[in-house]
Amino acid sequence: MIRSHVIGLGSYLPETVLTNDELARRVDTSDEWIRERTGIRRRHVVRKGELTSDLAIRASMRALLEAGIEASELDLIVCATTTPDDTFPASATKVQARLGMTRGAAFDVQAVCTGFIYALSVADNFIRAGQARTVLVIGAETMSRLLDWTDRTTCVLFGDGAGALVLRAGDGKGNNADQGVLNTKIFSDGRLRDLLYVDGGPSSTQTTGHLRMAGKEVFRHAVTNIAGAIEASLHEAGLKISDVDWFVPHQANQRILDGTARKLGIDPKRVVSTVADHGNTSAASVPLALDVAVKDGRIKKGDLVLLEAMGGGFTWGAALVRW
Repeated sequence: MIRSHVIGLGSYLPETVLTNDELARRVDTSDEWIRERTGIRRRHVVRKGELTSDLAIRASMRALLEAGIEASELDLIVCATTTPDDTFPASATKVQARLGMTRGAAFDVQAVCTGFIYALSVADNFIRAGQARTVLVIGAETMSRLLDWTDRTTCVLFGDGAGALVLRAGDGKGNNADQGVLNTKIFSDGRLRDLLYVDGGPSSTQTTGHLRMAGKEVFRHAVTNIAGAIEASLHEAGLKISDVDWFVPHQANQRILDGTARKLGIDPKRVVSTVADHGNTSAASVPLALDVAVKDGRIKKGDLVLLEAMGGGFTWGAALVRW
């Protein structure tokens, strides 16, 4: 059986750091108010002129370096982003050009905060189908460009960043002891659009718009949906919660991370959390957190890792990977 093996991982955060105290000088909030409700202490934001593709290219170059391959070996680039440089073309094609990749294909996937899970699912299926051997999967966002900086309920939550990994086809036996991506499970429910959305777009307002959110309702659905995706992934693999070494969730809010862990009986020590320093970086949050946990030695070869996320749409999903 063909399995998608992770052979390289990289991430990048903009140099500019925005602390809670700095935000408190812009809107009616405080460090204590933000930390108590979200767990966030600071976030990184792009400077003027810095683009989503700039973050994506830096993360991608680091992933390729770790993989020990050249861009010319890539068959496909899948970039998850809600904040592309342009309405078109896809930001993935800009990354393709800057990397010097002159063959194959590159395209964007839009599933908001679940984007990286969706992109990973797309890449894994291309590899399983034999249509690609080596794929670069990116999650990159400049969420600061979508924020209403007068709305303290949303502007305190989000940050910018990018993460990337390289997948390469390898052999497997088809059981849950295989190395690589064991399964991906993705879901959506468009009826819940009005709970988390951006109030603009090319077709509707001819503007970018600002992010709007019904926080309490999003929290309720997030815990339920994420738990369901995790259970679906483990059930398909014939595994239990206790079999998972590390959970790497979308870094939306520390309360959501804690609530999901309580619902499923997950030891909080096995949950990777970077939300305090990164904020919610949407499609970039899972690969950013994954890179932190791999680089600091928590995630080791052979570990079973479960990635999960939920975002606007609503979209949600999970991916099970043997490192």
